[in-house]
Amino acid sequence: MRPLSSHATAFAVAALLVQIAGCTRHNSATKSQPVRIAAASDLTVAFEALGALFETRHGQSVTFSFGSTGLLAKQITEGAPFDLFAAANVSFLDGVIASGACDRTTVTPYARGRIVLWSKRGSAKRPTSLADLEDPSFARVALANPEHAPYGQAGREALQTLGLWEKLSPRLVFGENVRQALQFGESGNVEAAIVALSLVALDDVNHWTLIDEQQHRPIDQALILCRGGSNRAGAEAFVTLLRSEEGRALMTRHGFLLPGEGTRSEQ
Repeated sequence: MRPLSSHATAFAVAALLVQIAGCTRHNSATKSQPVRIAAASDLTVAFEALGALFETRHGQSVTFSFGSTGLLAKQITEGAPFDLFAAANVSFLDGVIASGACDRTTVTPYARGRIVLWSKRGSAKRPTSLADLEDPSFARVALANPEHAPYGQAGREALQTLGLWEKLSPRLVFGENVRQALQFGESGNVEAAIVALSLVALDDVNHWTLIDEQQHRPIDQALILCRGGSNRAGAEAFVTLLRSEEGRALMTRHGFLLPGEGTRSEQ
């Protein structure tokens, strides 16, 4: 084999340097892109804490868009640029998979949610069961819109199981998502709210009571990687942290049920 000429050698070295520089720029550009996550509103408190931990560990920022699972799924199917979709119910992943927006092979169950009956401290009356809501003093009760919010669907099912849905319908105030339903209660605009345990698990000021999970279908939650974002590696790293021992402990602390973990009692 004939040795390369000095010109050929110089050209080969230059080409290699260009390739290396290109790879470096690509990796730097990917790392500089935030991880964009569409997440159900029940995840607001837990994921903000997890996001802060992720940023510390990986030096990458995370941008969350919290909302009702149904509306987020619609945005994703219409091309919203998310790297990861964390749904409050696994059934809502069907649409984003069918549209081709997300990768079916990456579906990962991560938690089961619970619903609680919440009331503000200092309220004239404190409900300790859904049956208590029949009392006329609970003139308004907040609930996430069951048309597109899994926690609202679970609340409706629980009320239907007890034969209360029709009775209470005139008094129900629907939030766009479960976080807004809680905000209605926090502002004093309603006397009680049916919300996610994960939003109030650390609340030792106001009152909440777990609703029997036998009264509604399980709120099994799952996530999926999506194709519209630009930082899949970052999304994968976030999922790895979520599934780690530290991530699982954080989720448990915020009221989510995971394999082998117990439940929270009323506050």
